[in-house]
Amino acid sequence: MSMAPKKILPFLMLLFISVTAFSQRTVNPKAEESYNKAMLQLRDGLVRDAIPLLGRAIELDKNYTDAYLSLAGVYAELKDYKKSIAYYESAQKSDPEYFKYYLLPYSISLAGLGRFEDALTAANNFLTIPKLGDNSIKSGQYRKGTYEFAINYAKTHTANNYVFNPVNLGDSINSANSEYYPSVTINDSLFVFTRRNGNREDFMSSNIAKSFSHAEKINGDINIEPFKGAINISADGEWLVFAGDFGKKGLGSYDIYISYNTPSGWSEPMNLGPNVNSDFWETSPSLSPDRNALYFASNRPGGYGGSDIYVCYRQSNGNFGPAKNLGPAVNTAGDEKAPFIHVDNKTLYFTSSGLLGYGNSDLFIMRKQDDGTWGKPENLGYPINTIDDEGSIFITADGTKAYYASDRFDTRGGLDLYQFTLREDVRPAKTLYVEGTVTDSKTRKPLPSAIELIDNRTRQMISKLQTDETGYYFVTLPVGSDYTFSVNRKGYLFYTDIYNLSAKKPDSTYKKNILLEPIQVNATLTLKNILFPTKSYELEPISRIELDKLYQFLADNPSVKILITGHTDNVGSDADNLKLSENRSKMVRMYLANKDDHGIAIDRMTVKGFGASKPIADNKTEEGRAKNRRTEITITSVQ
Repeated sequence: MSMAPKKILPFLMLLFISVTAFSQRTVNPKAEESYNKAMLQLRDGLVRDAIPLLGRAIELDKNYTDAYLSLAGVYAELKDYKKSIAYYESAQKSDPEYFKYYLLPYSISLAGLGRFEDALTAANNFLTIPKLGDNSIKSGQYRKGTYEFAINYAKTHTANNYVFNPVNLGDSINSANSEYYPSVTINDSLFVFTRRNGNREDFMSSNIAKSFSHAEKINGDINIEPFKGAINISADGEWLVFAGDFGKKGLGSYDIYISYNTPSGWSEPMNLGPNVNSDFWETSPSLSPDRNALYFASNRPGGYGGSDIYVCYRQSNGNFGPAKNLGPAVNTAGDEKAPFIHVDNKTLYFTSSGLLGYGNSDLFIMRKQDDGTWGKPENLGYPINTIDDEGSIFITADGTKAYYASDRFDTRGGLDLYQFTLREDVRPAKTLYVEGTVTDSKTRKPLPSAIELIDNRTRQMISKLQTDETGYYFVTLPVGSDYTFSVNRKGYLFYTDIYNLSAKKPDSTYKKNILLEPIQVNATLTLKNILFPTKSYELEPISRIELDKLYQFLADNPSVKILITGHTDNVGSDADNLKLSENRSKMVRMYLANKDDHGIAIDRMTVKGFGASKPIADNKTEEGRAKNRRTEITITSVQ
């Protein structure tokens, strides 16, 4: 899962020990000649070319221990741990005393296959060797700790028959070059990633229908500069953020840039400025689904380790505010990189070399709590995490599928992109998504506005966001609840509506376009969440959500006067309904007048009951009668 190609240095697998050991037996001269030729291939990085030469050396000398060990190291570097283990064990049979100095790299190959109990035994045996050097002891103890972690993790995390089976995305996506940093829109329609070609990196895209279309370079100005990578597309597919080194155009080496989707293609990248970027290295940007938070990694001073994860929040002017370190809950003395915020807006995935894991950098998950703080990071476990460095991961909107880059055995070349089913216990929260635009009801002009969502059961605000300059909003909602949705903008009547989503299917997107009424005489607003028990004018507790919004509107607009009107269905007598509707209007006025210590003046609110005389729906159905049971406000004066 490494994030960028790496130079293969297979023989370094044999350098974990600080002792120098040589087999004392005589070697067949022709076998030694073939072995020496293999060493030259390895020196030049021609790993696979060395394999037949080492195999030939073994054919000529069945007890050639160094050839077995070298082949074991080569296959370990190629991640063919099964063959690596076989050759290590052949070396052990050939010369047990000599082999014991290679118990540590042998243990790593065992761990590569998930044989952590056997790996721990090998590491413990290695550490019993007399007179080991300090580096060997340190390496042995480090690996021992990772194996113990793996064993304990397996005991406390049941996999429930989970099968890790990454599938190569195929020739439409992958090539002989390296592909990495996958990203996809919320509706799984557009797939973007980075492809390296020599010293150049290009951004690629593929349209997803039943399968991936052949990937093409993204059009527009975004691909002009050669040094870039770590791309992330916004959930709605309208923004691209990425890391790039644009020389003097940037503040440091790699900065975070943004490009916008336009009719003529992706716009010229714009540096996100000093609130986001620094003189140091910024990379791996990830946008929250509402585009109001930007997560990224940076090695700037003042953090907890080499690379830390930071977040910037978008301000009311549309720009991102100052970067904030996520703090010691996530950042360590090691390197934290590759943050990815899922579209549930509460589950963060990232890599860390400082948290305990399987070795090098592992992938972790961290969930946002109800109070807005982050919970404890949790390792994603084997086999998602391995003994190698893990890189970026992207989880689809439904939380079941993950994309990542790997140089597995079936790669087309370098790193390829793969997909796999994510284990259930490390999936993000099941979520609903609501999107739409806020516009002026008269002119249809987009209106940047403040939006709040309140859980009707707890009456707690769960989300507050600002639409963008086009009035567009996108918000995620936890499943299993109903919500009150309110929109506020200066100069307009506030807007409220109820989202009855408790029974809706998760991982679905709903559209809700909102029209705001300008503040003017005779403008009318229907309050949809002012509820009373049958034949009663006592307010239901849930009514306070919408009444508090009305109170705030009147407090913010002290010159506005209103008429509060009550309406009923046609069940019961006309006289009773007329009286009931009037009392309900008076109850609303009383609530507003007595709110806190600074209620709304009575003379700003008149009341009237209309009973069932002004229906807006058919009273023959319960749905229609529910619509007729309503409270409305009408502006009577704007001074």
